Amino acid sequence: MKAIISDLHSNIEALEAVFDDIDRLGIKDVYCLGDIIGYGPNPIECLKLVRERCKLVITGNHDRAIYDKESCESFNVRASKAIKWTIEQLEEIPDALDYLRNLPEVAEIDGIMCVHASPLDPIREYVTPQYAIEKRRLALLFEHVPNFCFVGHTHIPGVFTDRLTFNPPEKLFSNLYMLDPGNEKALINVGSVGQPRDSKVDACYVTFDGDSVVFRRVPYAKEKTRGKILGIPALDDFLGNRLLAGR
Repeated sequence: MKAIISDLHSNIEALEAVFDDIDRLGIKDVYCLGDIIGYGPNPIECLKLVRERCKLVITGNHDRAIYDKESCESFNVRASKAIKWTIEQLEEIPDALDYLRNLPEVAEIDGIMCVHASPLDPIREYVTPQYAIEKRRLALLFEHVPNFCFVGHTHIPGVFTDRLTFNPPEKLFSNLYMLDPGNEKALINVGSVGQPRDSKVDACYVTFDGDSVVFRRVPYAKEKTRGKILGIPALDDFLGNRLLAGR
């Protein structure tokens, strides 16, 4: 059994709660699909914990923005200010920039592709549920998925299939998706640990046993994280308030 996490966004309360849940399940192998930092108040603690606990880590757009200024060009003002503040905090970790700079864009777990954003654009593309309505772009994506692909980035968990459908976790039986190699391709968004945006406020991640994927929700001390954000002038209050709304 493996655990796959993504989009932690410097939320140590959520990350610790998820690792506690992973430990209760007896899972040893944890994989991270990027965006360790950005938005939240505890980049140092999150980066240290990921380095201690994760077997594999790939890069996200916020991770890249720490050392690549061009990556910030598409960021809104809130995100850009948070990145500037995060860069200052990470100066306490001497090799932080080197670590983030050396994270891969693409990796595999048991032969399954893993990227932060999408198979065509591993760093930036937002594969949203709208793709299942417009369909053309989703069909193009599946031309580049050999069988299954794990992604994050949108903070919206669920399963896209090559039948050009999208199923959020609550529409899956027991939050479980059974892999069906040879009959159905799937792009699986594992959701966000640190900043869910699907109107759910609990941290989200998935477990994977080779045959199935289970979406898990974990409560955490959201008010504590929000309070930290509101106490840091460089972090917009919206970034704290959104944690209580799941948006």
